[in-house]
Amino acid sequence: MSDSPILIEGDDGRARCSWGAGGDPLYATYHDHEWGRPVVDDVRLFEKLCLEGFQAGLSWITILRKRENFRAGFAGFEPVSVAAFGDEDIERLVLDAGIIRHRGKITSTINNANRLAELQAEFGSLAAYAWAFEPDEPHHLKVREDIQPLTAESTAMSKDLKKRGWSFVGPTTVYAFMQAMGLVNDHFDGCWARDACEAERDALERPTPAGR
Repeated sequence: MSDSPILIEGDDGRARCSWGAGGDPLYATYHDHEWGRPVVDDVRLFEKLCLEGFQAGLSWITILRKRENFRAGFAGFEPVSVAAFGDEDIERLVLDAGIIRHRGKITSTINNANRLAELQAEFGSLAAYAWAFEPDEPHHLKVREDIQPLTAESTAMSKDLKKRGWSFVGPTTVYAFMQAMGLVNDHFDGCWARDACEAERDALERPTPAGR
């Protein structure tokens, strides 16, 4: 077990999850203003699910530093535009040193954009689909050992997405997506951002599947 602290107090007097309190300032900004804040916008949800797929096997800071390059290369992750990408776009992206040049993940992103159109036709939005997997009980992380790489809900979403033809959406990838997009609040108890995220979650009107 690690003896490192789970919370670190910053120069502003606020206690933060240790991963968001030191090192690259991009992490602190991401921790404070994005991670765990509930999202119901399909473009942002799609982008995050794609970037979590690219992150597999790498550190998130690597993706965070390249995120603007990814957005430029993938048309802002606007799903209709990405779904229309062809062989020339794949070769362009494979040669783009500003992103992770993994051909399989690049083609997966295009495939998933097409699968997203099918999912939106059925559920009305990616948001309505994803939020249906929100856990019934809130998470409370008090010690480092409370951190789990996946959950029953992320496993269920992963399994269902794979049935629908999505790729690079394993249960760990999906859980990282759920944490980041606020479907769960996994800031440690005592982190100032936990209460801020929970207030946004409390105020959120959950999207519901069309016609259901």
